[in-house]
Amino acid sequence: MPKISTAPGGGGSGRVLWCGCAPPGHEVVDAGVDAGIETIHATCVAFGDVGILLRGPSGAGKSDLALRLIEAGATLVADDRVRLVVEDGALRASPPEELAGLLELRGIGLTRLPNVSAVSIYLVADLVPSGVPERLPENDRLVYSGVHIQRVDIVPFEQTAVAKLRIAAYDASGRADPVTGACRHDKDSW
Repeated sequence: MPKISTAPGGGGSGRVLWCGCAPPGHEVVDAGVDAGIETIHATCVAFGDVGILLRGPSGAGKSDLALRLIEAGATLVADDRVRLVVEDGALRASPPEELAGLLELRGIGLTRLPNVSAVSIYLVADLVPSGVPERLPENDRLVYSGVHIQRVDIVPFEQTAVAKLRIAAYDASGRADPVTGACRHDKDSW
């Protein structure tokens, strides 16, 4: 199992921000079987080489939000199960072979989409109910086997969820959002 820690100054709460597992109530599907590869219940998309890992309980809206991100220019990496491994100092996500290119659309079923075989994760988004995210949250970082990753809470069905995630992911990668040009004013604090 990967080493677990809280990034110095991250979140301000002193709580563990990343445990290498799915959100509460979920279990790691497969840990440590293939050279440090771990499979978790999550969804992942990529804007080019910028990966976003979506975490939340079943029915929280991960696949729905992924579809809206895809409509906004992202590409599917994995839905329902995501394989994670640390490679060359980056947390990399990929789909399990049997689920590559498949997105579950509630009311429609499994749909095949173009997908990326692997991507570096720059942002972890925890899906939360409306009213939960703070207006001006402290910067949350999590650490996964020594890799620091930006973490945010996001209300998945808010109209601005897609834009917020795209802006936050590009910013976490050290680049301005290509659509809006947005980046944080206090970039050094990330």
